[in-house]
Formats: sequence, C-alpha cells, structure tokens
Amino acid sequence: MTSNNKVVGVGEFAVSANQGERIKTFALGSCVAVIFLHKPSRSVGLIHVALPDSRISPDIAAKRPGYFADTGIPAILKEMAVLTGTGTSNGLARGMVVKMAGGANVMDTNNTFNIGKRNILALKKILWPLGMGPAAEDVGGGFSRTVTVGVASGRVFISCAGKGEWEL
Repeated sequence: MTSNNKVVGVGEFAVSANQGERIKTFALGSCVAVIFLHKPSRSVGLIHVALPDSRISPDIAAKRPGYFADTGIPAILKEMAVLTGTGTSNGLARGMVVKMAGGANVMDTNNTFNIGKRNILALKKILWPLGMGPAAEDVGGGFSRTVTVGVASGRVFISCAGKGEWEL
C-alpha cells in the first residue's frame, strides 16, 4: 500500500477531498461498502458496514458507529457535511452519487441469518428518505469483494480473487 491509500477496516469509514488519495476496503463478504461521491466538492466517503442494527450492541456502536448501518450512515454523513461545507445531509444530497457493494452470502449456506441481504435493505431504508438511493450497486452473490475509489476520478473499482476487477 502506498501512502496515497486510506484503508478502511470493518466498522470504519473514511472521507477525503485529497485528489491524490484512494480509499480502499478489503474482503466485503456479508458486509457492505457504501461509497459517497460528492461531485461539487470532489469529495469521497466510504464506509464498511458489518451489521444492520446497533441495538444488539450499543457499546460497540458508541465506539465504532461505522460497524452498524443505523449509526454508521449518520456518522459518515456528518463527516462528509463538514468536509464539503454543506453543513447538513440535506445539503449533501444535492450533487451526491451513492454506490454500494458487498452484501454477499459467503458463509450462511442455509440462509439462516441473511446478514448480507439485511445489511443492504437496512442501508437503503436509511439512504432513500435522504434522497441518496444507490445509483449503482454490485451486491449479493456468493463471493467477497474489495472496493477501491479514487478521490480525483470518483471511479469505483471492485475486485475479487478469481473474477478480476471491474468498474462500478
């Protein structure tokens, strides 16, 4: 990894307006990456959400809000609003492009928990009322994904062992 990469782990998020940076997250199985591209300010945000609902662990949510959809989206949008100077998520919606990747079913062969599907649905339920429904997504299936977004270009690439790399 070069110093021009910000790596986002499970339950973390990063925002940047540094045109020389890329934000990257690895091994999205049932987890979902939500990518925020704010075109007017050429700013990017990426969050790696593990679970849909923080009520199962308020302690973890307090320490790592990005771990859950319901606490992570407000947290990253707050950071994006500060970075872009828009002040609120309503101001952010204008000029925002949202993309989503992950939510696979990689270890739950009997569909007992459906964490991936539940993550996708929870995220969309939060984003749609804000006017930020995903413009593009690569979700579901049975394989893990790595996501990289370039701040300068706003281009989002997904890669997977054995499947190669493609643009979202």
